[in-house]
Amino acid sequence: MNILQIKETCIYTRDLDAARDFYMGLGLPLISEVPGKHVFLRAGSSVLLIFNPDDARLKQSPPAHYAQGPQHFAFEVDEIQYDSAKEFVKSRNIEVIDEVTWKSGAKSFYFHDPAGNVVEVIPKNGLWD
Repeated sequence: MNILQIKETCIYTRDLDAARDFYMGLGLPLISEVPGKHVFLRAGSSVLLIFNPDDARLKQSPPAHYAQGPQHFAFEVDEIQYDSAKEFVKSRNIEVIDEVTWKSGAKSFYFHDPAGNVVEVIPKNGLWD
């Protein structure tokens, strides 16, 4: 698996407005916001995801991730290597716990690391423009 970068980083807060204002004040442009649920901001070629942990911990798919439990991050792989990356993970006896097809048609898959963190693999140019 040829990992290109960490694509997203998640942090958690119940005060999403203050977090949004703080990070936008640092120059991160807003991508998306759902009051009480999340704020997504662009961080160069990556994305900062800010979730309300009370909402994020209730999700089923993609797998739940929140500050009091599993953390989440995503690796980016070349689009043509997405399927081989998934097979590589499986060949290491790592269970793929979910695969999501997003509105764009792109897919991403998820697995846990030994500490229980939720690791996602995203094809390059697949999820975020």
